[in-house]
Amino acid sequence: MLLVGGASTRFGSPKALAHFRGQSLAERAYRVLDEAFGDPIVVGKERDALPLPFPVVDDGHDQRASIVGVATGLRLAGSELAVVVPTDMPFLTADYLHELVEAAEGFDVAAPETGPLPGAYRCSVLPTLERQIAAGRFTLHRALAEHDVAIVPGNLELLRNVNTLEDLPV
Repeated sequence: MLLVGGASTRFGSPKALAHFRGQSLAERAYRVLDEAFGDPIVVGKERDALPLPFPVVDDGHDQRASIVGVATGLRLAGSELAVVVPTDMPFLTADYLHELVEAAEGFDVAAPETGPLPGAYRCSVLPTLERQIAAGRFTLHRALAEHDVAIVPGNLELLRNVNTLEDLPV
């Protein structure tokens, strides 16, 4: 599952459309998910009308927060475990995503030490995410506090995200 609905406030324009090595960040992330698992679900804001070469499912909420996208994606996943990738991590690999899946065995979530995304999420976390959203609490890592989370080490360069234009590698 790919999240493309972020506010991109520090970036200044939709990160999903920013180009890196000949592809948009969203296309790169989609390609990695497709390589790892096939046929990714892409969650975002329909009203953004992002010109992407794949469909975007609306998350159905006014709030821009990863917790909303993760909850929507888990509802649509059709499997017990879903790997969630933000659009702004251009160095992620299919191998690392497979490591997340392996690490999730016996856990509700597997995520890197840098935060809750990317992550492998079990559908068992969905009720917690929905409760947090309904209560107006939109911080994903806090919502996971009541769940068993496996921390998966990873190369920090591989997990680097792009928050500003200056962060975008040349």
